[in-house]
Amino acid sequence: MHRNRCQRLADRRGPPVRFRRSAGMQPLPLPLRGGSIEALAPLLNLADENDFVLVVAWLLGALRAGGPYPVLAIAGEQGSAKTVLSKLLRAVIDPSVAPVRAPPRDERELFIAASNGHILAFDNLSGLPPWLSDTLCRLTSGGAFSTRRLFSDQDEILFAAARPIILNGIQDVITRPDPADRAILLTLAPIAEGQRRAEHALWREFELARPHILGALLDAAAHGLRMLPQVCLKRLPRMADFALWATACESAFSPAGAFEAAYSNNRRDAIENIVDADPAAALVREMMADRAQWTGSASDLLQVGANRSGWPKGPRALAGRLRRAQAFLRTLGIEIAFAREGRFGTRIIRITAIGENQLRDTVSTVSRVSDNEHGAGLAILGSDWNRRFKCRRC
Repeated sequence: MHRNRCQRLADRRGPPVRFRRSAGMQPLPLPLRGGSIEALAPLLNLADENDFVLVVAWLLGALRAGGPYPVLAIAGEQGSAKTVLSKLLRAVIDPSVAPVRAPPRDERELFIAASNGHILAFDNLSGLPPWLSDTLCRLTSGGAFSTRRLFSDQDEILFAAARPIILNGIQDVITRPDPADRAILLTLAPIAEGQRRAEHALWREFELARPHILGALLDAAAHGLRMLPQVCLKRLPRMADFALWATACESAFSPAGAFEAAYSNNRRDAIENIVDADPAAALVREMMADRAQWTGSASDLLQVGANRSGWPKGPRALAGRLRRAQAFLRTLGIEIAFAREGRFGTRIIRITAIGENQLRDTVSTVSRVSDNEHGAGLAILGSDWNRRFKCRRC
């Protein structure tokens, strides 16, 4: 009798668990067992199987609570189905009335969007301003933004979130080392005229397959939860928690080691792209192609690249660029150290070739460097994966 009375009282008060539904949120389908994640592949315009492994790993990462989440950055020319890919991936996990949107104007708008959806997808970007690049880095692993509560002088309201992010644009929108170190970069090939499909037919096919795709993803996530305590990687990349989780899940949908190889190759390509996009890092790589060490001041190094487009205006700005590129250049076999030497504590930059990049010659001052001494750059090993997808372009 007492239990029935308590139950009736609870029914009148409402359920103990409250669900919050934002304005644009749409329902997920009921997941079905027995499907395969491969059903998603023919709907995506991806270059090869490595890219598909990374996309599935990103989706599985987005199912985790709290992150960290890698940024999925999609580049490709007009008509390569960048927007369609962004919409499809969000629809698998977080369907919305507005699946992709324009970039926010400030931090407040970004965190409000993050509080009203699980996946943030920004469409047709031409670049990232520094403030947005830095804020997205915080958002991938968990960040917060506070502002004054409306109609109050002392109270504040706090937005805190960690969210999976999709960015797409014609050119590579990630050009700074910090976000690139947290990103998966995809480049889509153009779709030939004879391979194009009507978008409504593509979405009809996706809706039929979506319950099975979602079911396969959830089965892979359940498999990952069982395997995660047993996973041990020899070397942990920057997004270590994501790498461990994807490795734990991968045997449910691909051969063991497929994710590690694909992720390693993707990071190598990202490093190469960032170094090419940064004039300071590119100059250092060229300088160290045929010598073991260079030592000098930031002012000395500034004079070497004075005629380069996008070159820093002063020694302090150049040193800042080099500090940002340190981790990526180290991956390419180049170590940069900042120190003070001499009686007056002169600031010195020491650049050293390490590992396979180390050569015999040593240069102690930049005055001995000429344009003819600049090498062609480090040889970057390409992917050793030769298997290609069948035509899966939309």
